[in-house]
Amino acid sequence: MSPMQNGKHETPGAGDDEDVAQLLLQGVTLHQEPTAPERAASTPAREEADEDIEVSPGTDVQGALGLFAEAAQDMATATVELGLGRHFACADFCNQAAEKAAQSVSLLRYGRRSRYDHDLRTLGTIVGAPPQILDELDILTPFHPETFYADTPPEEADEIISAQQASSYVQSARTVLRWARGIILQ
Repeated sequence: MSPMQNGKHETPGAGDDEDVAQLLLQGVTLHQEPTAPERAASTPAREEADEDIEVSPGTDVQGALGLFAEAAQDMATATVELGLGRHFACADFCNQAAEKAAQSVSLLRYGRRSRYDHDLRTLGTIVGAPPQILDELDILTPFHPETFYADTPPEEADEIISAQQASSYVQSARTVLRWARGIILQ
């Protein structure tokens, strides 16, 4: 099977890997119906529609989209690191992907990144994550390098985390990204 099918690029893997690959290849865009510039401002229906759109002054849509794209890139890197057998690097990138996904929600909701102390559950609580997402964030919290290396020498890091564990961390991070994607790309 070729990597090009029906004009779309497909990457090895399934489901979420394809979603992440598409985000990386095509980027993230906001869909907007084209209008003629000279008619858009004078159309009464358009004016009524504009009144119905509620935009909070404290949001940062572009920042949220950009940070979510970085989270998707980190997720792709985590998958590569898993394939290379670099299990701590995989877990670290899963931690970073989850953090950036949650921070992208913060940018969208509050217009700024939220302060926290590397405890991803705390960050999730600040941005209003549901209990299932808070549980996934708990799983990924120990893999911030500052925390992990406090008790583990760097040369032993990949031996402490098995491939199966690293794979489960990838699944946790994907769950967090799916949650954030539903908010950011709505």
